[in-house]
Amino acid sequence: MVPSLKPHLGLLLFSLYIISVPAISPSSDPPTVYEILPQFGLPSGLLPDSVKSYSLSDDGSFVVELGKPCYIQFEYLVYYETKITGKLKYGSITNLDGIQVQRFFLWFDVDEIRVDLPPSDSIYFQVGIINKKLDVDQFKTLHSCRDKVSVLCGQSLKRVLELPSPIDEIPMLITE
Repeated sequence: MVPSLKPHLGLLLFSLYIISVPAISPSSDPPTVYEILPQFGLPSGLLPDSVKSYSLSDDGSFVVELGKPCYIQFEYLVYYETKITGKLKYGSITNLDGIQVQRFFLWFDVDEIRVDLPPSDSIYFQVGIINKKLDVDQFKTLHSCRDKVSVLCGQSLKRVLELPSPIDEIPMLITE
């Protein structure tokens, strides 16, 4: 072999090795918070679709950051702060902070969310000493955030639409 080719032969063999080895793909993206919730037996629609980031510790403690505070109308009006914290366990979220529900014009902190094990059609929200059972179906899909003004206008419009029209009342007032 020609002495001047020896250094180049090593480089050539190394280059062929690099080309023949399959490319190592970077690790796949971490799961979204919407993928994590079902892994813990909870519906993915518990949080709005505006989650910017989240962190989950080994002990289940989590922090979820939203783009802005928001409101979602479920069976009750729910308010989400920009930062939501709690502890995620299979079938429940405890030590919850950053979610409130409106009832009779008052806002109450949601302290805990849990589902039946084995799963059923119900989900439970602990608000102080009150435990409210709701249909889990309304939390299975992601919901978009609304600002409070549009939510309240929608509720007012709904109330107006539910009122009977004066025309329907006229025949009842006329007696023959």
